[in-house]
Amino acid sequence: MYFLRARPVAAMVAILWMPVALADGVSVRYDSAHSPFPTNRLTVLDHSNATFRRVNLPRPDCAIKVSDCADIDVINTLDGFSTQPRITIPFTGDIDVNSVSSDTVYLYNLGDTLTLRGFGQKVGINQVLWDPASQTLVFEPDELLAERSRYVLVVTNGVRDANGKKLKINDAPQGGPGQGNDKDKGKMGAPIQQGDLEYQRELRDATNAVRSRSKGLNVVAASLFTTQTSTGELINVMRQIKSKKPAPASFDLGTSAAGKVRSVFPLADIQAIQFNRQTGAQAFTPSFLPTPALDVVKGAVGSVAYGKFSSPNYQTAARFIPPTSSLTGKPIPQGSNELVFQLFLPNGTAPKGGWPVAIFGHGFTDSMYGAPWTVASVFASRGLATLAINVVGHAGGSQGTLNVIRNTAPPVTLPAGGRGFDQNGDGSIEATEGVNAAAPFDIIGSRDGLRQTVIDLMQLVRQIEVGMDVNGDGMADLDPRRIYYTGQSFGGIYGTMLLGVEPNIQAGVPNVPGGSITEVARLGGFRLLTAGALASRQPQLLNLPPPPGVPFPQNLVFNENMPLRDLPPVINDVPGALAIAEVLDRTEWVQQSGNPVSYAPLIRKQPVFGQRAKPVIVQFAKGDSTVPNPTSTAIVRAGGLQDRTTYFRNDLAYAANNAVSKNPHTFLTNIGAPAAQAYAIGAQIQIAEFFASNGAVVIDPDGPGPFFEVPIAPPLPEGLNFIP
Repeated sequence: MYFLRARPVAAMVAILWMPVALADGVSVRYDSAHSPFPTNRLTVLDHSNATFRRVNLPRPDCAIKVSDCADIDVINTLDGFSTQPRITIPFTGDIDVNSVSSDTVYLYNLGDTLTLRGFGQKVGINQVLWDPASQTLVFEPDELLAERSRYVLVVTNGVRDANGKKLKINDAPQGGPGQGNDKDKGKMGAPIQQGDLEYQRELRDATNAVRSRSKGLNVVAASLFTTQTSTGELINVMRQIKSKKPAPASFDLGTSAAGKVRSVFPLADIQAIQFNRQTGAQAFTPSFLPTPALDVVKGAVGSVAYGKFSSPNYQTAARFIPPTSSLTGKPIPQGSNELVFQLFLPNGTAPKGGWPVAIFGHGFTDSMYGAPWTVASVFASRGLATLAINVVGHAGGSQGTLNVIRNTAPPVTLPAGGRGFDQNGDGSIEATEGVNAAAPFDIIGSRDGLRQTVIDLMQLVRQIEVGMDVNGDGMADLDPRRIYYTGQSFGGIYGTMLLGVEPNIQAGVPNVPGGSITEVARLGGFRLLTAGALASRQPQLLNLPPPPGVPFPQNLVFNENMPLRDLPPVINDVPGALAIAEVLDRTEWVQQSGNPVSYAPLIRKQPVFGQRAKPVIVQFAKGDSTVPNPTSTAIVRAGGLQDRTTYFRNDLAYAANNAVSKNPHTFLTNIGAPAAQAYAIGAQIQIAEFFASNGAVVIDPDGPGPFFEVPIAPPLPEGLNFIP
């Protein structure tokens, strides 16, 4: 059941079709070019989708708006609108923006298209902006909208015009232009299609359903839209992975002068490990892995091992996952990838059933040869093995190698498992090259690189489930009943997604996660990437002149003038800002299925059917300028995780000792800085104790000290909080 079938009320029909003579004031604008957005007017019926819809945005002149056309081609494969939409309402005149509130403009949930779950929920608004030039009101919902659900956007006459008068009701039919005979024309002269008439009927029924929620205010305008299915494809892939029993992971990766060598090395036998990272077709950059980091707790790590397994690859050569119908479709693997993993085992004898294991996800530009090394020692001291893989597009090219230099035996060479490649054909392999989709699918960004990484981690979980024999004695060395996950930054982002869909991870700790990626880049240290994307569009969208004396590409600047949460309304006075905001919104929309915010509700608040709620801690830090606070709180709010959030007060740490970095993004792994080491080890111990207790014990890393709030004290920090 996806329609709300209610008998139209004559009074409501009269309201929606009131004669033009009465509409003598400001009203919401409806014509062939302007109307509230989003709206199901811009969809077509598609019964292969769980929403029973498919987006159908009109294409502009593609000879001029080249990038817009490429974006729309991707958007029109989606089965609904964003669950974090940028909502726009055009008016016929100026309004008093201070009369706009969650009482006078709001959203009403008509329920999940398949189950009606969520019916009757009212959602307020936030991040309000008024654009005088176009007489358009812009805002976002106050919370993440439910996926695969129908919403009605409601505007009441509590909104006043610039003279303080109530809004009038627009007489125009709220369908759209189409083909038809003159007798089928609406009151604005545009022909009406059958689909438009159906939309009008649905809208009238929906508006009738919300009249009782308008607190005595009259509904003067409305728009009906259906949100997209965000998490369904990964859930389907999870079920495909669980249905198959893979071949066991192999540890026969090494070769030496003596021949084949099992790639399991006691730490005491390792003098050093050299990483020869492939950075070009025949170019390699050598470095040494941080073996001293394993001595944070001396003697805790017993051995380092490298293995490989096969993981289904759902990405095409252009690095995107082909869309499938959200009701009847099934994701189809495009092939498989042989992936290398890195494992740190604790010293001593494994408990019966094997070592509990923490999978650690590394960050953007990093690899499994970085951050996982900094936590393995503390984890091992609590009896936890640490397991890691490389993210899609990371760790250089596939020809990279490790050279394990041993104390009393010949060196051993093995594949490093690099997953990058020269995607742009410039002869070099950059730190993240291959994680993003290629043109003309640029708008997908890292969405499917993130999703494929989640798929690889689910397959890694499956490998542990079927038995991972590290030392070759025929017995499993990792306990399949005690698998945990933690990850930093990018690892916290795809880790949140993983925790939402993988049933057999017992507990998790995303560290400094944020969503969406679009917002992470816009607000923080990767803003230059957003500027570069705007500059490369056809036509380009940068709306500020290059600062004098600033070199390229740092001179690429823009102002999107998008307000943060819980601030007073913004009056836009920045030319070009709305066009930039629209592109950012469309990008976020396309990337919702790779947005951790979409998956946060599945962890505890609303688990996948048949799964249990997971114990979780979210760790983030005040003033993080790489993954800014508003993107972390978006995850916390969406998942209802305020009581499970640990907040590192870097402002207090910096005030106590200005040798502490102003940017606390790496507070979990920064064991090499004397001023920061205690905070890093404290946060690591919190994770290790949490996992060692199977998610039952949450400690405060500094006890009664002021530097960690456990849990975070309300209200959530919605500002940037950067230390100047």
